[in-house]
Amino acid sequence: MIGRRGALALLASGAAPWSLAPAHAGAQIEEPLADSVRTALSSAIANSAPPVPEFPDTESRLAYLRWLGALSPLLARRKVDWRERKEFLQTVWYESRRAGLDTGLVLGLIQVESAFRKFAVSRVGARGYMQVMPFWSRLIGDGDPGKLFHMQTNLRFGCVILRHYIERERGDLIMALGRYNGSRGKPQYPNAVFAASRRWHFTDPGLPKAAPSPAAGAGN
Repeated sequence: MIGRRGALALLASGAAPWSLAPAHAGAQIEEPLADSVRTALSSAIANSAPPVPEFPDTESRLAYLRWLGALSPLLARRKVDWRERKEFLQTVWYESRRAGLDTGLVLGLIQVESAFRKFAVSRVGARGYMQVMPFWSRLIGDGDPGKLFHMQTNLRFGCVILRHYIERERGDLIMALGRYNGSRGKPQYPNAVFAASRRWHFTDPGLPKAAPSPAAGAGN
């Protein structure tokens, strides 16, 4: 539960009363980091520039707009205001790609971790959309855990941490998700994220369909 002092701090930061409900997700476990790893993670979160998408060509921009148009209605019940919804999706798109992650997977993780609540707090103190533990702000940030309620900061930390765990687990996504949640080796959490992510995976109807294999009709 959130103590009185923590609740007052959240209210002062602009959190809506209903967002003070605790999250039920697990949390990352603090582990020693090699200096090189800490430096790499710190560098990965250092750029505070706003997530303004840049596109190499018109088709790439149109593909992004199709993605945004398809996913926005799916999020409308949780984020009613269009501008807030657009900013959130744009930031998820930007930060997930920046970290080399599948955007649908990140949205599934957010759904499981916080149910898309910006000011969610777990029973062990994990914060925000991606339920980032405060110790990460000390290890690779400026030491201010309050910034983990800032949308872009939280999403960037979460995506960078997940990428770190994927690399640490040598590409094993099940083990990486378990480590992210503090339940490494147990299937429940990865399965929940995979199930939730199916809702957020987008198949672009504007992309050309692959041509059939020349061998497809062999023997007919």
